[in-house]
Formats: sequence, C-alpha cells, structure tokens
Amino acid sequence: MDTFDLSEFLGVFIDEVDEQLDIIDQEILVLEQEGESPEVIQRLFRAAHTLKGSSATMGFEDMTKLTHEMEHLLDHVRNGRLSVTHDLINLLFKCLDELKQLKEEIVSGQDPRTDITPLIEEVENFSIQKQPEQEEEKASGEAYSLEIQGHIDSYRGQGLNIYKLSIEISAECEMKSVRAFLIKNQLESSGADIIQTSPDFENPDNQETDYEEVQFLIATQQSQSEISDLVKMMTDVDEVAVEDLGQQAAEKETAVAAEVETVEKAQEPAEEDKKAKGKEVHSSPKAEPQKAKEKKPAKGRQASQTIRVDVERLEHLMNLVGELVIDQTRISQVSGLLHNRYTEDDTVDDLVQVSDHVARVIGELQESVMKVRMLPIGQLFSRFPRMVRDLAQTLDKDIDLVIEGQETELDRTVIEKIGDPLIHLIRNAVDHGLESKEDRAKTNKPPKGVLRITASHEENQVVITVGDDGAGIDPEKMKKSAMKKGVITAEEAEKLTDDEAAYLIFRPGFSTAKEVSDVSGRGVGMDIVRSHIESLNGIIELDTKLGQGTSFKIKLPLTLAIITGLIIRLADRTFILPMSNVVEIVRIHPDTIQTIKGKSIVVVREQVLPVVWLHDLLQIPRGASENRQLPVVIVGVGEKKIALIVDELQGNQEIVVKSLGKYVGKINGISGATILGDGRVELILEVAGINRMINNV
Repeated sequence: MDTFDLSEFLGVFIDEVDEQLDIIDQEILVLEQEGESPEVIQRLFRAAHTLKGSSATMGFEDMTKLTHEMEHLLDHVRNGRLSVTHDLINLLFKCLDELKQLKEEIVSGQDPRTDITPLIEEVENFSIQKQPEQEEEKASGEAYSLEIQGHIDSYRGQGLNIYKLSIEISAECEMKSVRAFLIKNQLESSGADIIQTSPDFENPDNQETDYEEVQFLIATQQSQSEISDLVKMMTDVDEVAVEDLGQQAAEKETAVAAEVETVEKAQEPAEEDKKAKGKEVHSSPKAEPQKAKEKKPAKGRQASQTIRVDVERLEHLMNLVGELVIDQTRISQVSGLLHNRYTEDDTVDDLVQVSDHVARVIGELQESVMKVRMLPIGQLFSRFPRMVRDLAQTLDKDIDLVIEGQETELDRTVIEKIGDPLIHLIRNAVDHGLESKEDRAKTNKPPKGVLRITASHEENQVVITVGDDGAGIDPEKMKKSAMKKGVITAEEAEKLTDDEAAYLIFRPGFSTAKEVSDVSGRGVGMDIVRSHIESLNGIIELDTKLGQGTSFKIKLPLTLAIITGLIIRLADRTFILPMSNVVEIVRIHPDTIQTIKGKSIVVVREQVLPVVWLHDLLQIPRGASENRQLPVVIVGVGEKKIALIVDELQGNQEIVVKSLGKYVGKINGISGATILGDGRVELILEVAGINRMINNV
C-alpha cells in the first residue's frame, strides 16, 4: 500500500500545536493559582490529549510519548491520586518547555536532538513517589466538585449506597470503548444511577487506550458483592474493585466541600471589586479562572465563524490595496484638474462623482483590510505571566502581575516587532525595578510588588505602558554611573535635571547593574529598546519617582503599511514626515531665532527648542527667508522636541510605505518611499534618524 504523504498538512499541524501549547501554558498558570479545579484540569487534559492524537497522526513519536505521560499525570490529579503542588506545577512547565523545543525542531526540519527519556522517567518517578504519600487521604475518601458532591448527598439522603468501581478491561479486547459502554448500560439496567465516569464517556476526543481502566461512581440499592458479581460476569473484564464510600468518606467530602464554598464566598467581595475596576489580575487566585469561564462560550461561538488564512495572502492583499490608494489619489487629482478646466462639462461632473464614490469604496476596503491584519495584543501579552512567574522564582520575589487592555488591536507586523523590547522592559522591571521582600518591608511597602502592563488606543496610536511600584530610578546614582562610564562629564552632570538624569538610561551601553545576571544587566541597555521602538515610528517615554516606582510608556502607530504623512517642500524637493511624530506646526519670524553657544534655538509656548534647517541636513539650498513667516514643524523624539524649518507645507494624506530595497539599503534619516497622487516617488523622513544626524553635526 502507498504511504500517505502528510507533509502538506504540516502547516496546519504546527498551527494546532501552537494553539494547544498556548492553552497548556495559560491553564498551568491558572491551575497554580486556583488549585485542584476540575474544569482547569479537564482543559489541560483535553489539550494534552489533542496534541497526543495529532502528533501520533503526523508520526512525531517523541511528542506523542511526552503528551501521553502528561495525560497520565493529569489523570492522577483528576482522580485524586495526586495533589496540585509546587513541584507538580514545575514539572508540568518542564514538559511544556520540552514540547516547545520539539515543535521548534519540527519547524526547522532538523533531526530530533532532544532526548525526552530523562523527562519521561522523571514524570513516571514523580507519580510513583508522590502517590504513596497520599494513600492515606485516598483511603479515607476523595473530595469531589460541589456539583458531584451535591448528587452524592442527595442519593445518600434517599438511603442509597455510593460505590466507586474500578474496572480493568482485558488487553485482548479490540474495542475497549464499546465494552466500557456495555458495562455502563448493564449497571443502569440493574437500577444503578451513574453519577460520574472516568474517562468522561461524553468526550469525543477519547481514544481506545483511555478505556483500558474505567471508573464509575454509582448510587444503588444493591450490595457491594452484588455489584461486583454483576460486573465480573461480563466478557473482557479482568479485574473489578468496588469501594464503598461509607459514612466516614461522606463526612470528609462534606467538610471539604464546605471549606471550598467558604473560601469562594470569602473571595467574592474581592472579585467584585476587581470587576468594578475593569481589571484582569493574572496573579490573583480567582481572577484568571473567572476570566476563562466568561470567555469560554465566546470562543466556542467564534470558532465556527473563522478560517485560517496564510499570512502571505494578507500581505499580497495589503499591497494591492496600497496600489489602489495611490491610484485613487491620482484619480482625485486628475478629476479635480479637469473640473476646474471644464466647469460646464457634465461628463466631467460625472467623473468627479465617480471619483468620490471610488474614494469612499477604497477607503472602506482599506479599513477592512487593515482590520483583518489587526490582532488583539493579548496574543503577545499571554507570554508574560509565565515569564514573570519564572523570573520571580529565580530572584525570590513576590510579584503580582496586572495586565489590562488585552483586547486592544494592533497590526500583526507591529506586534511581532514590539515583543523583544517589551520583554526587555519587563525583565528590567522585575530585576532592577521591584525590590526584594526584605527591602520592601524596610520601606513599609507590601511584600508583594506590582508589575502592571496596559494597552489602550489614543487617537491613531496604541499606547503600551510597563510600570512597577518599585524603588524608582535614583537620579544621583544615574549621574555617578554615567560619569564613571564616561557617558557624560562632571560639568554636564551638574546641569542635568532629575528627569534628564533618569533619561540617561537610554544612552548606549549604560547600565547600573552591580553584576551581570541571566535576567538583565548584561550591558545590552535600554538604547536597544529605544532604537527598536523608533524604527517602528514609535516613541518611548519615562516617568519615575524615587521610592514609588517607574513607568515606561510606548506610543506606536496602528500599522506600518499605510500611514498619514505630512507633505513638506524644501526648495524644489518634496518629502514626507510621519504625522505620528509631529507634535505641532507653527510659523515664526526669522528674527525670533536666537543663537546660544553656536546653536540656534527658538522659544515656543515657553519651551526652548533647538532649531534645525532641514535644508542644511539634506544638503539642499535654502530659499529666501527675509521678511516672511517660516513654517516650522515641531517633531518629538522621546522626551526631546526639535523645530524643523521647511519652505512649504502641502497638507497631509494617506501614504503607502514602500521599502527602499536591498540595492539602495539603509539611508540615515530616510525610512522609505511612497508614490504620490501625481505619480512622483518621494522619500519618507525618519525623525529618529534626523535626530541622530543633528547630534553628529
């Protein structure tokens, strides 16, 4: 028989693996916070089970074996043979990391290098070692969910016996699932009520191996021996164990259920407060499970209405829309010229109407395609809870991670590129910003530090904030460190304000870390973060208060493909300035420009700003400027503002950003090019690059 080629399904398989690994990552965190939640354990089990099935189909044996062991581990937890402990959580995370490594090897196409044998042995040994420790608890009865416990109490109130049946089906049985259903039907025919089964018979993802050992929790009038004899008479049944959950077990289960209910009631006021504030607190015990429960139905509805589309198709569609935007601008200009020239021609009026309609349709098409490219930033934020947890463990810090605005949407390209800068900011906040528990106690702060990550829309930008309630940045310490490293002189340090001293953190190679660690302080400073953000036409701002904390605010454009640009003229040349960098536009008289220490400055709204003639930077001759108001564009680069003098402002419009290509390469001060409505190709200025050029003059 010909071998079926599965290579064409590899892309779909990788997408599914990514999806299931994300679920496992999030649910392990929830399990750590909530404890032995049946719903969370079931979601984890289902994700591991799905991974096992799909990896087995594709022939990736290592992934199949590892997920199979994870299933066994979770099954022990589900059936009460193991408790949720810190060691168990760490082991599950270890399995998750190994699965991610296996996935990377599959994606890269390299031969498997990861040896999963030691980890599988560790999982097996963990189950063997931990189960005897809990045998005493198991013997005295298990704690069930409140719903199941309610059924048990109801049946006991009717005078029925409660039994737990453990049945081992013969290995020679070829259809174990069918045999398990026949046993279930036989029990129901004898008058027994089935309270719970393991595995869950209604789960469509179950495989034959799941029915090798089945368990039933039943309520019946029959005796223990009668039930045992009834099942033993059936074919393909190797072993039967019937456990009588007597009065002692009933008392224990009731006590545990009451305790759970008491805890939930005690946490309800706190949960109401969090809901009222509209926050998602990831490290608080009840916040994340509540969020998961609320959003689960929505996910189910959405799944049936979505399809997966290759990213390259979206990119191609975006390029075509960009061409339409360029042509539409040109059509509008041509129709306007014809209308002015032939004012009485009805045909020209029709052309103008058609042009306006096409402009509206293309505008709506552009907006729709942009929305298709948009993704919730929560996809990026979902990486951070695990990372913060691991860093907090490494540094022995107690950290409460608060994430807000996960539904904020951003272009997928921007999300991909902003990930590394955000990770750097978070690692620095955990390592340098938040103090140890001992240091926080000395300053009368709560032992648990707060790290807050938020996202929101402001006008046509997305604002991401990373803030902590730590020690803040000490300006004097910054000055001393900068002088020691030769970043600034003692004279320059004396003139710096506290805010300017804090911004020294963005200087190349600057770090105040006393020692290099795996977390941060490796000399790769915040200048890398800043340059990365500026390359996205973004801005990063810093706000810090000594003893109270530090906050970094990042402002980013919604997309990098189509932006709003300000068209300026220098002599006979036209350039584009991104509107996201434009703070304001003013006109000044040449006489208001002053010179201090050889540098031109101007006072605008009581602020002293450096003045730069763009002509000089770009080596274009200046025009006559006597006795006329000069157009000045004030642009922002981080905390710095610069007044750029131009010859003429020609308005703003939507422009399609085109790369200069590998042949031209990177040009300082130029971020790309665009095609205007009249067909001319013009350059787009990069404000961060212009700032670097000014500093080098």
